[in-house]
Amino acid sequence: MKIDFVSDVSCPWCAIGLRNLETALERIGPDLKADLHFQPFELNPNMGPEGQDIAEHLGEKYGLSPEQLAQNSENIRARGESVGFTFSMGARRRIYNTFDAHRLLHWAEGEGRQHELKQALFKAYFTDGQDPSDTALLVRVAGEVGLDAARAQQVLDSGEFADEVRQQERFYQQQGIHAVPAVIIDDRHLIQGGQPAEVFEQALRQIAAAKG
Repeated sequence: MKIDFVSDVSCPWCAIGLRNLETALERIGPDLKADLHFQPFELNPNMGPEGQDIAEHLGEKYGLSPEQLAQNSENIRARGESVGFTFSMGARRRIYNTFDAHRLLHWAEGEGRQHELKQALFKAYFTDGQDPSDTALLVRVAGEVGLDAARAQQVLDSGEFADEVRQQERFYQQQGIHAVPAVIIDDRHLIQGGQPAEVFEQALRQIAAAKG
């Protein structure tokens, strides 16, 4: 079963959704062979290299008050805790451009380490409060998940895979994906949002049964 997980590394609900999808696949077990691919989506494609203060950004983008922002942050923290993912709200103060992270993920897929890199980038940003647009961080994280750090540096320095990532982003936008996470199964079935593990499990079982 092919599963495309369309997401951004700066999207908290994507981190939650991935953890729940992983739980659903674990519950189903070896009866379901999943071919998981991470597809690029930028929440803020025009974000400058300096990034932006999170509270300022979310206030401008969604018109949320400081009280609403605080409540949303607590909701996300609690949901993360419930699925075993740590959101360190005090450590994460800025929103950053994520295009280079997506280029690195594109390369990592061909190296068989895309899933590990995705998980590590979520942790680096949400748990450790680090900058996912920083080349040094991206190279270090790539090395930590078993990728060739020198080759990662080369990819980032050269602008390699930029066209491929932009093409994939356009493709999913043209398919009507304007919010993430979006989980697409066998190029036909869409599950939108950071759903609970039970929702993913039920959908995967139903689709697998229909396929026979």
